[in-house]
Amino acid sequence: MSVRRLHPVQPDSFAFNAENLAWAKQTIAKYPEGKQASAVIPLLWRAQEQNDNWVSKPVIEYVADMLDMSYIRVLEVATFYTMFQLQPVGKVAHIQVCGTTPCMLRGAEDLKKVCQNRIHHDQHHISEDGKFSWEEVECLGACVNAPMVQIFKDTYEDLTPQSFEKLIDDLAAGRKVKVGPQIDRHMAAPFGGPTTLINPSLYEGNRTFTRVEAPPPAAPTAATGTPSGATPTAGTPSPGPGPAKPSDVRPPTPPSAATDAQKAAAENKEQAEGAVMEGKAKTETNITRATPDGVKETSNVSSADDANKNK
Repeated sequence: MSVRRLHPVQPDSFAFNAENLAWAKQTIAKYPEGKQASAVIPLLWRAQEQNDNWVSKPVIEYVADMLDMSYIRVLEVATFYTMFQLQPVGKVAHIQVCGTTPCMLRGAEDLKKVCQNRIHHDQHHISEDGKFSWEEVECLGACVNAPMVQIFKDTYEDLTPQSFEKLIDDLAAGRKVKVGPQIDRHMAAPFGGPTTLINPSLYEGNRTFTRVEAPPPAAPTAATGTPSGATPTAGTPSPGPGPAKPSDVRPPTPPSAATDAQKAAAENKEQAEGAVMEGKAKTETNITRATPDGVKETSNVSSADDANKNK
């Protein structure tokens, strides 16, 4: 976005007229206490309309005082949004030509040439009669109806150089102009009119409708799990006479078998641990005995041997 600054020549003062002042007070009252600054955009727009369609320095200061805002905060809003004009514009129309891709592809350059020929070669210059000015802006939000221009708060769409010339002539002469599409199109409807839901019988109000409910699902049988009366789906073997081949049917493992295997493994583990503990308990002990000839004899006997002898 280009740098936007206030015009070097400024009026002395600004104040709302009685009608706009009453409207401004009602607008401010819509916001909670302490949130009056939220009304800055609508107040700036109404002030711009009263001030020959541009925002001057006195306008910014007047709105800031009404909303208890600092001047710089209101200036930030006015310079950010291109909807606010910061210098004098044409008294009849300030034309904003959309130059974004959809409009450019559909002839925006031709509309710019009309402005250069009819108003001024450069943007932001007022025509000799003081009625018109123009500028190129970014997307104006009606891409379906490209190319288009915006004049103050209204848009004019589906323009050609010829229809745009006529629009400028009508505005200069004070004649009433058509807002929106300049061709036979309803708002943003498809070019050439609607193509669907165009049968008149759809809107006569005499159509009838019979609801058809789907049948409830059948209850599954206990033996096969297949709903009674249902047809087996493709790929499902139908039961036939005779035993099934072992390679075809693998019986499911009962839950109890897995539980028994786990219990057996746990018991084997406990037995192995018990054997290890029993081996550790069999420690050797030095035992001294007296023989009949009075000689003392020392031998190593395990605790397990002592237990056997004691038996």
